[in-house]
Amino acid sequence: MKIVEVVKEPVELYKILKFEGLVASGGEAKAVIAAGQVFVNGKLETQKRKKIISGDVIEFGNEKICLQLK
Repeated sequence: MKIVEVVKEPVELYKILKFEGLVASGGEAKAVIAAGQVFVNGKLETQKRKKIISGDVIEFGNEKICLQLK
């Protein structure tokens, strides 16, 4: 699992996927979320602008990311 440190929270879900390089663009991030390919804390998430806070775990494909407040 990859730990991602953020300086402020919450962070919108699609931005995390984009900035961590899991997708090529914000538009692609929104598309994979809408298509039901992203899980937050083990639950399917379809809200593109879902607010992610420290301790949340995002799963996409074979990647797992955990957010931590810096």
